[in-house]
Amino acid sequence: MVIGTYVGLATVGVFIYWYGYYDWAEDNHTLVSYEQLSNWMQCSSWTDFVVNNLSNKCDYFTSGKAKASTMSLTVLVTIEMFNSLNALSENNSILDVGIFDNIWLILSVALSMLMHSMILYVPVFKIVFQTNELSLNDWMVVVGFSFPVILIDEMLKYIARLVMRNGENNVNCCKND
Repeated sequence: MVIGTYVGLATVGVFIYWYGYYDWAEDNHTLVSYEQLSNWMQCSSWTDFVVNNLSNKCDYFTSGKAKASTMSLTVLVTIEMFNSLNALSENNSILDVGIFDNIWLILSVALSMLMHSMILYVPVFKIVFQTNELSLNDWMVVVGFSFPVILIDEMLKYIARLVMRNGENNVNCCKND
């Protein structure tokens, strides 16, 4: 439940981040407030709202959202690839298990990321999937939103190990009585 909640928050969060906070993006897109984003259907009445390179400023929230959507999709894919590494062990740390012990998993992750890259960078797939290319800065944002899934799962595994150890100590304590 914790991981699923984070996946949802990160996927939606990167979309919101692109619109409202990503001021170091290479495409210099217009930033909006969260209120503007959540009330985007009223954009035609905003007098101080100007969008770069669009004649109809309201298109920014419909056809102009391709980059934000692409980043959301990429965060979702990347989180799931990181999460597959978390699944190497239910309770042991990824550092103890070693991700390179399962070559098939590594190959699957690499193939999945290659296929995802195809829909981002191969022109025909970009058209079919309506995606945009991601820059290095965009990828840094994607990894920044995706990597915490490993940290969250490591924390959950640590708590599980503590609970199991505490349970074993309680059982051993009572056997001697």
